[in-house]
Amino acid sequence: PSKQTQRTGRAAVFLYKNMTTFVFNQRISVAVQEFGAICQERQPDVVKGVLPYWPRIYCRISMDHDRRVREATQQAFEQLVLKVKRNLAPYLKSLMGHWLISQCDTYSPAASAASAAFQAAFPLNKQPEAISFCKDEVLNVLQDNLLKETADTLSDPQSVPEEEREAKYIRLLTCSLLALRRLLNILPEQERELLKERLTQLITQGKFWKYSKHKTPQIRGAFFELIAIMCADAPQLIQAEAARACSAVLLSIDDTDPVVLPPLWEAVLHILSCVDNCWTHVSARKGVMPKLWVLLKEGGRGLATSLHPNLLPFISKLPAEVTQPNLEFSRTFLTSVIQGLSSDRATSSPSESAAIIFATMECLRFIILQNAGDEQEQRNIQNMLISEQLLPLIDRALGNPSLQTGPLFPQVSDMLLSWEKRVAGKETPTFQRLLSDFWEGLGHLCTTYVDREEAKQTALEGIASLLQNMHNPNSASKQTKKKKTVKICFMDKEDRGQGEEPPRETQVVEEQHCPLRNRHLLDLVCQLAELNMVYVSERESERHLRFLSQLLGAFPSPQVFQVLLRPEEIKPEMGPELRPLAENTAVYFLLQRVTVWLKQDDRKDTDFLVDMVFSSLQCCSSSDDKTLILNHISRDLNWSVTLQLIEKACADPVRLGVCVGWLRGPVLGERLVGLAGELCVMGLRGSPSSSSHHAHGWPLISLTLSQQHNNEPLIGKAYVKQIIDKLHATLSEAKGMSDAGNMEPLLTFISDVAATFFSSVKDCLLLASAEELLMTVFQLCAQDQIFTHLSGTINVLSPNTVTYFFIWIAKRIVWELVSISSVINVSLQVLVQAVESLAQTIASAQNTSCLLSQFICCLTPTEEEWSCIRQALPPQWVKHPLLCGRLRVTGEYPCMDLSTNRLPAHLCVSALLGRIIFTATSPDDQQVKADFSEIPDLKRIDPFILFNHRSQEEGSLWSLALAKYMQNSKMEPSHIKALYGNVESFFPLSERSVSTVLVLCPFLASEERESLIALCVAELLNWQDSKQDCIDSVRGCLAVLLCCLQADTAVEDEILLAVVATIAEWRNSREEWFLFNSDLGKVSTAGLLLAVEMMRFLCWMVDHSPTVLGNTHWDLLLCSMLAWLETASENSSMFLNPLVQLFVCANCELIVRLSEFFTSPPAGVQEQLPPELNSEWKEFFLEGIHNLLLSLLIKIPGEWCTVSFTQRQNALHMGEALTYIPVELLTQNKLPPRFVADQRSSLPEPLQTLLNTLSPLLLFKARPLQLAVYHILHKYRLSYGEEPCLSPPAALMSILSATEELLENILGGVQVGEFAVVQPLSMEHCFILGYLLAWKLLFTFFKASSSHLRAQYALHLKKTRSLHKLLLHLFRLMPENPSVPGQPAEPSSKEPKIFFTESLYLAPRKTDGLQFELPHLACSVYYGALKDLPAMVRLWWNSQEKRVFSMVDKFTSKYVSGVLSAQEIASVQSSTQTFENMMVKARSATREVIATYSVDDIFIELVIQLPQNYPLGSISVESGRRVGVAVQQWRNWMLQLSTYLTHQNGSILEGLSLWKNNVDKRFEGVEDCMICFSVIHGSNYSLPKKACRTCKKKFHSACLYKWFTSSNKSTCPLCRETFF
Repeated sequence: PSKQTQRTGRAAVFLYKNMTTFVFNQRISVAVQEFGAICQERQPDVVKGVLPYWPRIYCRISMDHDRRVREATQQAFEQLVLKVKRNLAPYLKSLMGHWLISQCDTYSPAASAASAAFQAAFPLNKQPEAISFCKDEVLNVLQDNLLKETADTLSDPQSVPEEEREAKYIRLLTCSLLALRRLLNILPEQERELLKERLTQLITQGKFWKYSKHKTPQIRGAFFELIAIMCADAPQLIQAEAARACSAVLLSIDDTDPVVLPPLWEAVLHILSCVDNCWTHVSARKGVMPKLWVLLKEGGRGLATSLHPNLLPFISKLPAEVTQPNLEFSRTFLTSVIQGLSSDRATSSPSESAAIIFATMECLRFIILQNAGDEQEQRNIQNMLISEQLLPLIDRALGNPSLQTGPLFPQVSDMLLSWEKRVAGKETPTFQRLLSDFWEGLGHLCTTYVDREEAKQTALEGIASLLQNMHNPNSASKQTKKKKTVKICFMDKEDRGQGEEPPRETQVVEEQHCPLRNRHLLDLVCQLAELNMVYVSERESERHLRFLSQLLGAFPSPQVFQVLLRPEEIKPEMGPELRPLAENTAVYFLLQRVTVWLKQDDRKDTDFLVDMVFSSLQCCSSSDDKTLILNHISRDLNWSVTLQLIEKACADPVRLGVCVGWLRGPVLGERLVGLAGELCVMGLRGSPSSSSHHAHGWPLISLTLSQQHNNEPLIGKAYVKQIIDKLHATLSEAKGMSDAGNMEPLLTFISDVAATFFSSVKDCLLLASAEELLMTVFQLCAQDQIFTHLSGTINVLSPNTVTYFFIWIAKRIVWELVSISSVINVSLQVLVQAVESLAQTIASAQNTSCLLSQFICCLTPTEEEWSCIRQALPPQWVKHPLLCGRLRVTGEYPCMDLSTNRLPAHLCVSALLGRIIFTATSPDDQQVKADFSEIPDLKRIDPFILFNHRSQEEGSLWSLALAKYMQNSKMEPSHIKALYGNVESFFPLSERSVSTVLVLCPFLASEERESLIALCVAELLNWQDSKQDCIDSVRGCLAVLLCCLQADTAVEDEILLAVVATIAEWRNSREEWFLFNSDLGKVSTAGLLLAVEMMRFLCWMVDHSPTVLGNTHWDLLLCSMLAWLETASENSSMFLNPLVQLFVCANCELIVRLSEFFTSPPAGVQEQLPPELNSEWKEFFLEGIHNLLLSLLIKIPGEWCTVSFTQRQNALHMGEALTYIPVELLTQNKLPPRFVADQRSSLPEPLQTLLNTLSPLLLFKARPLQLAVYHILHKYRLSYGEEPCLSPPAALMSILSATEELLENILGGVQVGEFAVVQPLSMEHCFILGYLLAWKLLFTFFKASSSHLRAQYALHLKKTRSLHKLLLHLFRLMPENPSVPGQPAEPSSKEPKIFFTESLYLAPRKTDGLQFELPHLACSVYYGALKDLPAMVRLWWNSQEKRVFSMVDKFTSKYVSGVLSAQEIASVQSSTQTFENMMVKARSATREVIATYSVDDIFIELVIQLPQNYPLGSISVESGRRVGVAVQQWRNWMLQLSTYLTHQNGSILEGLSLWKNNVDKRFEGVEDCMICFSVIHGSNYSLPKKACRTCKKKFHSACLYKWFTSSNKSTCPLCRETFF
């Protein structure tokens, strides 16, 4: 076999062994999950090897007792299926039986997982085919489970508890029955025929039928489900066993277990349909019906929702021999069902009661339809159903509130509607008689309840509810519709009242459609109303009056009002305008009766009387008539009744439309104005306002002010203004009174009214009186309580009032910002936070869309205000884009930098509006978005058109805004071209047009850019023809030309050469333009910017077209560059001027480009350059450039006490230029001498001066300068690292000591191990960066020093505890997960990149990812400490507390040890160092280094093993082969090597070298030091030289010193004689 096949086979066997090992131990669920994961990860060829073993394991664990195991098994099976796919087919028959059983698992997640696996294996249309293929094997498994298996055969009785065995057996029986049901259901009919014989064998077994009486409900339920599906899909089988099937199902009809009952009744209905002679096998009267009657009388024993929907299909399938005599059967059946309403469960559960009601009404209607003839027996049944069943049921409901709210009344109404529709058919007499009997009985029943002086309120409400349902049956139909289990279709289809509830105005139309029902109903209502009126008039019954209100609310008909009036009653006196309305009985009743009842002083509850008012008004057809009536009755109504009228009108849109004329009319308005005046007067007098006349006054005032209709006030606008004026006048008067404390209730009322008004009414602040009221409320609230005597707990100022006050004062915020020219940063932050918080509060609390839009509109300045604050922008706000090259300016801006920390008004307003609009357009709040869309001042215009127009008009900051917008938008060149037409429109160039062109240029088509180049070059070549503003024109052309070139526009070399020649011509004729030896402080802005543009153009030439330049051009370029640098050096005092800074930055940028070019010229360019150019650069220009730059660099800290962005730009460019300084110039620098007292050093004076001068700059507060100094010192150290007498770098140690205390203050509050986030470019960032850079330089010095110096370094660091502090700081600066950002989230085969594997590039120009610079640098420093100072780090680690110890060990082992170990092993493997008599080799896989030492007949092999947490853990030295060495000596050498590797700060090769030298000296005859037992000292590498005069033994000087100081003696360690 091939190697691939062999590997596949081995992998499959490995999978199988792991699977079986896991499955048959105690961690089955974990094992199966791991197996699923393996199947998901491995290749299909590997997974296929498991298939021969899978069926046996699957059939076992899929039936496991632990449900988690079963679920995990199915999930793993799904992964296996997805991998092997069609390869599963040969094993399908052995799997399908248990697979089907698993899909019927009683644990739903396991069953769902099995079904998911089955669907993954077979599409839906292929599943019957797959099961048909395995049907015999499946049936074998199911038959064995149902007929042969027992609890003891399934599980081992010796190891499995009885309870667990029994539970597993019960679950298997349940699943097998359900699986058989699923098998029959899914198999096609022809396949079921093939199984008929085998299924017959199954159901003829007595054990099968015993499952119907099994003690476990799950088994009985599954059995009945199987019987039901057999009746449906295999009826011949059931008919063959009809006796057993009918007995098993019908005799179990009283089984009320919740699990069994639904499938049982399904089986009952199927048996009745399937077996025609089923009642011959069981006795209905003795065995079935008695059980059913008991069950129904008990309300289904809490299962009515499942049982009762089956009653109608059940009785519909009963034959005549069972239901004879029909009268008695129907009476018994319905009586039993209705009696179930009295059961405890039905009375406590609305759903149970509703199910019984539905079943009762359905069965009653069915029986009526079955007996709809005119025979005597049928009439008896009809009378019995009406008089003995239906009316008593209604009678019971009238006394039971829960039944009144149920479905009974809608069902009765629906039944009557059905009967009325049948009146027109063949059965007209029957249903007319039924309707007459019903209405007669119902009238008698209702009259019985109403005709009582002490009528029950519940019964009266029930009658009203019943009549309302009959009048409008569709109103409750939607609420009472229930989802029924069985759907029944009668022989004659009924239309069950479709459509929505008709409005009240359409009742006349309804009467025309259903005259019979409405005639009976209206007659009954009139009868009850007339009877009811007797008790109201004669006995003043409150209950009957309420009932009358309900009747009139449901039946506002003139006929009903007619019966309420007596003919002899005298009509009331009324004015001429009301006299025509007196003929209306409803109006007459309202004025004669209702108004009298409303005016009764002793009446407390008038709510239902107000409903009568609206009922009466419905009989009026004209809105004017309704207004007249309301005006008439409301003139002398109590305020409480008026309040109720308005409240009910506001709650119903229909009623509000009825009353709108009265609400906005003068009658109500004048009364309310008078009421407000009375309340205010009484409040000022301190009189109590709790009288009945004024108790509802304040709520009424608040309601009428706050409510609106069609965006208009509820009452007339004039009356709203008058009420607000009265409230304001009252508050103003109260504000000046000394006894305001007595008016506390008045102030509270007015404040509440104002709060409601402001929070509810849109544009309320447009009213001057409302604004004055709001201000007065705040003034009163702001007064001291000592003067107002108001209690501290009174809430005079509600939150809504506060909100509206701030909306009002928002108008003044912008003016305040405009009036003061600028604010400080902290003040702006506080203001923005406060206003943003207010906006969020408004957005979250508002109910309408007016508040937030008003708030933003008030904050937005007008066009004049915008222009004012824009012109007031100070010049420092253009420095940043100016130095970055994004903005070109002329002399209209002052050149000097204005040092201020105050923010301009334009920025303040923009920041404020930006934050508010961002809050308003939050995507999480749709309501707020709606508010934002309604703000009128924010118009939807194209920002590009706006920015381009403003940029061409004003330039400067508008050009920057245009650039920012175009960066974030994808603009088409055709869209841009449409704005300007052609490029000639930009000429002649001005500052505004230049700024606009520079923004548009990168987005223009190449043809447009070529046209721009042609126009600019033409202007430059003809510069002498310009009569005025020559320098501005030349500068603009150079700027536009350069921008086009930077956009990769194709241009010929001749054109570039012509431009360079023009610049050379300027050098001769206009030398002042070059500013050589000029005082830059006196140069114009245009002059400085022209020099900058020339520098930028020459930079581009060096980068892209250096071969175009000839010898004279290179001379011009290099000499000008150096002359510009000299000019900058002479004007260093002017560096605070931003334009001078721009000059310096451009010059340094040119130097960087030239340095890069000459350091590594592009391929093929060197040969085309002038021959002497390279030597001239190195011999002349290079020294001049860097001497000037060094002197400029050290001037930065002295002249800049504070560092801004502009100073950082200078430091960036100068520092970047200095990184190219040659080492020779560093050693021969011309810096002023700088030495430190008591500083020991053997370095030459220039080098020591350089170190002392540049080291303090590591802490300068400008990142580019810090990095430039680091690169310079790093280059110097790499070149002079082998200086044999180099002293410790005291300058660096002073930096460390100076910053350690600062870092302790910065990071002291952060626990070791937690990640401290440092803001990039902050003060803290600079300090930490300098500290870490100093340590990197120190490690560089350490690594390049000799072994002796390294030992001294280590002692010094240990003494000062500097490394100890460093490591504590590093574990606050290194992230918990040092992964390199930007890696893909999906796991890949490659190892993820971390800070320890990726090199750190400290670029001064870097701007992206600065937040990761310090963490990466900290990781780099930690890596260097572990690599160069492993012994000291190990010593520190062992001294830490347990938490830090564990954290450091875990972090180092996970992220650093592997990298360090691999590098250490690689360095041994790639080392070119050779040792005499010793051979060293490394094994990367085992992390071992093997050293073999052989001399003469001696052979020594040592194995050095690196620990997992290298270098924290100790390196183990193990014994290999040894020949010719004594045991003791061998142990000493192993101990020495272990000591060297553990306590020395170096690599393994250095430790081996030290150990070899020690052994060599031993063989040369040098004796060991008898203190350390080593020839060579471990620290200073000296030999034993100090000998004792007595015993002649020699010792190391360091060992003797340690011996004398620790023992406090001066005796020899061996002979104990005095040591001389």
